[in-house]
Amino acid sequence: MSGSELKADARKLMMENAPKIFIICIIYLIISTVISELEFRLPGTSDAYSQFLQQISAGEPLSTGLLCSDLKPPGVALAALLWLIRPVIEVGYMSYCLKMKRKLGGNYKDILDGFLFFAKIILISIITTVLTLLWSILLIFPGIIASYRYRQAFYILLDSPEKGVLQCIRESKTLMAGKKLDLFLLDLSFLGWMLLDYIVMLVIPAPFSFPIISIYLAPYRGLTCAAYYDQLLNRLVV
Repeated sequence: MSGSELKADARKLMMENAPKIFIICIIYLIISTVISELEFRLPGTSDAYSQFLQQISAGEPLSTGLLCSDLKPPGVALAALLWLIRPVIEVGYMSYCLKMKRKLGGNYKDILDGFLFFAKIILISIITTVLTLLWSILLIFPGIIASYRYRQAFYILLDSPEKGVLQCIRESKTLMAGKKLDLFLLDLSFLGWMLLDYIVMLVIPAPFSFPIISIYLAPYRGLTCAAYYDQLLNRLVV
């Protein structure tokens, strides 16, 4: 199936499961937004973040010493914990989208599925981030290619929780062989929606940024990516 066909199926599935699919998405977005806001508002991190923004807006050279002086160990520790929880929640929502695409009766509790293999998700996140950064040291383009190489690792873990971290990463490389450009173009087709989401967050005055457009975009993109993963699996079997 082409990218447009995958997206059309995703839209159809969304309409068939409305409003539940949007309610679950709102719950996921609230959790994600709270995590993001806390990362920058925790005592011991908010002052450093404000100082960073002031230096950027004033065009001043960044002072590492000044930034570090505003950081406090408790705030940094909590921010680090939230940083670790973020991919776990994201994988939970991926699990929900995958179940919905496969018509397995996805539910609210699926958002917490990532906590069933918390350690493996964290290790996959760290390893793939490091590998992507190492490729990015050469040039931006190899880094982008590397990021797409590992995109299916979490789906593989969801399908087979017994598999090891490195095995999930290796199998993702196998699935994405010759398919990285396809997925890049599929991602690019959502660019307009993502820009609209960002603009709306900037325009609407609020004490915190909530991605309103993502109430539609998150399930739309999540179901499409889940369908793309299943298509890769079918290709491998054939």
